Amino acid sequence: MELIRGLHNLAPRHRGCVVSIGNFDGLHLGHQALISRLLALSQQYGLPSTVMVFEPTPREFFTPDSAPPRISGFRGKMRLLQRAGVDRVLLLRFDQRLANLDAVDFVQRIVVDGLGARAVVVGDDFRFGHKRGGDVALLQRMGAQAGFSVDGPGCVMLDGLRCSSTAVREALALPDLARADQLLGRRYRVFGRVRRGLQLGRQLGMPTANLMMRHNPALAHGIYAVKAYWPERPQGAPGVASLGVRPTLGITACLLETHIFGGPLALYGVEMEIELWRYQRPQLRFDSLDALAAQMQADGEQAKSFFEQSGQG
Repeated sequence: MELIRGLHNLAPRHRGCVVSIGNFDGLHLGHQALISRLLALSQQYGLPSTVMVFEPTPREFFTPDSAPPRISGFRGKMRLLQRAGVDRVLLLRFDQRLANLDAVDFVQRIVVDGLGARAVVVGDDFRFGHKRGGDVALLQRMGAQAGFSVDGPGCVMLDGLRCSSTAVREALALPDLARADQLLGRRYRVFGRVRRGLQLGRQLGMPTANLMMRHNPALAHGIYAVKAYWPERPQGAPGVASLGVRPTLGITACLLETHIFGGPLALYGVEMEIELWRYQRPQLRFDSLDALAAQMQADGEQAKSFFEQSGQG
């Protein structure tokens, strides 16, 4: 999959495609329906499939203090789009200049002049342009003039409710992993590159692989039974993970710290995926490192027991 960073990196060879536009946070079942339609039209027209996304998201740009938390970071989004079979991703920086672009100019400059799109695939509630002034009806009118079609699968329903990023966030915040997995059509994963930490887990007898959360995660802080995946272990390795800010140490940076059973392992710099299997308990503050170490061991034993009983050990 090719990543195109900004309109200035669009080349003549990028013109002529089918495109879908949105945030695609989490790539849930509704997004997957859009991608499926995009790929079908790509094959029909014999043109590359392109997904247009924005960083930061519009809501993060306009209201950074109240923007919804991320289901997946940028790395995870790219991995999921690649696995879905998308040919190209056009990444646009959402800044004041883009925010001021009215809906008609957005379509003309980006969709028509920039991409030369033959088809645009969007959800039925898609809005775009300055103050969200553009909608599907405007796209259809401009498409009739410029020579592109407008398509979309409509909303995807699950148990009578609309499948949406909001619904996934609500499930992860509880956390109701079973519900989140239903909406995603797969087990929920966190993606990242292993960073060197304080090595406190090693000192306490439970070395961890640490993934830094650059954005506020939608998943509730706490302790989870997990499986870790990386290139040398594509089948996954069971472990126990802590998502949070380490209140016992007074540290506020959010980390996902994963202890893989059978470690220690040399994993610094490795791209890893952590798959959430079971929520065990909320994050707690302990009065001493000895108390923390004892609880960490107990959490590990609980996760081991879960995987053994489920036949995943």
